Amino acid sequence: MSATLSTLPSLNALRTFEVAARHLNFRLAADELAVTQAAVAQQVRGLEASLGIRLFERLPRGLALTSAGRAYAESIGRALELIVQATQALRPDLLQLTVSVPPSFASRWLIPRLARFTEAHPHIDLRVLATEQLSRFHTDGVDVAVRYGRPPFGPGLNVERLLEQRIVVVGNPALIERLGCPREAADLQHFLLLHDAHNLWPRYMEHAFGRSQHGGSKNLRFNSTSLAIEAALAGQGLALVSRAFVADDLRAGRLVAVLDHELPMDKAFYLVWPRRGVSDGPLHTVLDWLRIQARQ
Repeated sequence: MSATLSTLPSLNALRTFEVAARHLNFRLAADELAVTQAAVAQQVRGLEASLGIRLFERLPRGLALTSAGRAYAESIGRALELIVQATQALRPDLLQLTVSVPPSFASRWLIPRLARFTEAHPHIDLRVLATEQLSRFHTDGVDVAVRYGRPPFGPGLNVERLLEQRIVVVGNPALIERLGCPREAADLQHFLLLHDAHNLWPRYMEHAFGRSQHGGSKNLRFNSTSLAIEAALAGQGLALVSRAFVADDLRAGRLVAVLDHELPMDKAFYLVWPRRGVSDGPLHTVLDWLRIQARQ
């Protein structure tokens, strides 16, 4: 058996080929593998040379699998999945899963709910990676991501809308009682407007009042939504945020919604995960749990 194994291509070359076959693009494969495009091309050329078979047709705009390459990609994909399943079977008592989410989504929506998850699923070791970066699922070890935006998010991915964005103006009730509840654009000059990185106030003013700004308004800017919400909770001003991020604060009376307008958004939070992956196990448990939480 050792002589047979010694004639096989390297696992790294096979993995590179499988990723390139999914994307049909060396650049996208390089992004997923966190290597250079030249390194992907070199691995594929070396694999073709060792096999004595051409796996890809090089086209002016991308790649196409040859018939041999298509069959080989399907077989290699199944083999790599078997390796994943065999490795997981070695530690059946601890199923690990990594979810990548934007930092504000993590702090304002996910973390307050995690105790429910760990109580319901103590056998799953959940790792939360809070980042704005798009996940390279294989190289970063990410199983599922929550991303804000509009699809598509890349080839070879499942995409499912998780949460719609409903943008509302909120403030500390003591601040509203002291300065009065704003009802029109002129009332906002009495308040400090709290901005996050999305900078939605000009768009909100245009939508609600037909003007992009009010000359008397004062502004305070943060690079994250969470910081803008914390400032609103501290009574520093009015924040313009997703209702999902402040739902608990609104119910508890720590914040109140002011003005009648909600800003419609053409972006949302989406679940994103690779099409090729483990077909059962903790992934679908986490996906189902996230869907249930979003509906509540």
